[in-house]
Amino acid sequence: MQTQVGIIGAGPAGLLLSHLLYLQGIDSIILEKRSREEIEGTIRAGVLEQGTVDLLNAAGVGERMMKEGHTHHGIELQFNGKRHRINMHELTGGKKITVYAQHEVIKDLVAQRLKDGGEVLFNVSDVSLHEFETNEPKIRFKVEGEEQEISCDFIAGCDGFHGPSRQSIPKTIRTEKQQIYPFGWLGILTETAPVNPELIYTNHERGFALLSTRSPEIQRHYLQVDPKDDIANWSDDRIWSELHERVDTEDFSITEGPIIQKNIVSMRSFICETMQHGRLFLAGDAAHIVPPTGAKGLNLAVTDIQVLLHGIVEYYQSGKTEVLDQYSDICLRRIWKAQRFSYWMTTMLHRNQSHSPFERGVQLAELDYVASSRSAATSLAENYVGLPMEIPGKKSTNLSMLSI
Repeated sequence: MQTQVGIIGAGPAGLLLSHLLYLQGIDSIILEKRSREEIEGTIRAGVLEQGTVDLLNAAGVGERMMKEGHTHHGIELQFNGKRHRINMHELTGGKKITVYAQHEVIKDLVAQRLKDGGEVLFNVSDVSLHEFETNEPKIRFKVEGEEQEISCDFIAGCDGFHGPSRQSIPKTIRTEKQQIYPFGWLGILTETAPVNPELIYTNHERGFALLSTRSPEIQRHYLQVDPKDDIANWSDDRIWSELHERVDTEDFSITEGPIIQKNIVSMRSFICETMQHGRLFLAGDAAHIVPPTGAKGLNLAVTDIQVLLHGIVEYYQSGKTEVLDQYSDICLRRIWKAQRFSYWMTTMLHRNQSHSPFERGVQLAELDYVASSRSAATSLAENYVGLPMEIPGKKSTNLSMLSI
């Protein structure tokens, strides 16, 4: 098999990259180890930055998102039993975020790729990368036990933290950094009406809580728990009791309903600064993971592939490799800012039991400062709605593919 760009992974990064390349007349093949049903059915959160929404619309895959997504102009911070709204729309000159689940983005992109005749190979196994230090990289894999090979000009590793792409880069040249947090999130899906027009982030003596939205009928809520805890220890009654303790105020009580899903996930920050090696380029979770507090995961994946798209288009149009040569450096500048923001949000909002009374006081003062200072609130808002991506030699853009 022959193509121009071999893409490993049919998550948002791989699918969107393939679609954007198609719009530029560049061929690609996507390899995915799971089935279409699995990738479309794995429920994941989705808070989309303004730039991500703009890009999906510009690429012609945003119609359902605009109909079914929930546009939020702000968020609410709750501490000391009081709510404080951060008006992101006002503070950022009219920008906003859209709540639209990641698996819904995947459904839209898969449907578009197949409609356009794109090659997406599901249920592949034994994927391995070869000769990507040369001008003729190869990807070997199996489909239904039969060995196959793709020859291509570039490989995009969009296959997540556990995929083979990052691990194919020699350990001796990979620069990786990690932060493990002593916090876990117990997440639930519940059949209730939305409890609030916007997300509520709560810092409480008993721990962090987040009230979020999925649809008019299904809501997503989170509780800070010990990451080593067992979900079997959390009955539905215990979950609702703890949510009431952390989020109820004098004039608000969370609405209970049937819990249809619950699980516990640990939290960490990870970054592989070696995002390129030869003609292999990492994007999304293959290169970085952020705690969900800052809502940056999917959005960072989108910015990675936007830079990679610019570089590949430049190569095929002019033979130049300036953007591709700087791929890691360009991406890392924004990634580290997103890591900083996610770390700040996580440490500001979660109750750390190892903190001294002094450190607890500083944490509450930080929240009070953000809630009472326009400058501090603007900083939070600018990061939350998405910082611009700057590509040398290109118009400064917040992810508009139209600048290519």
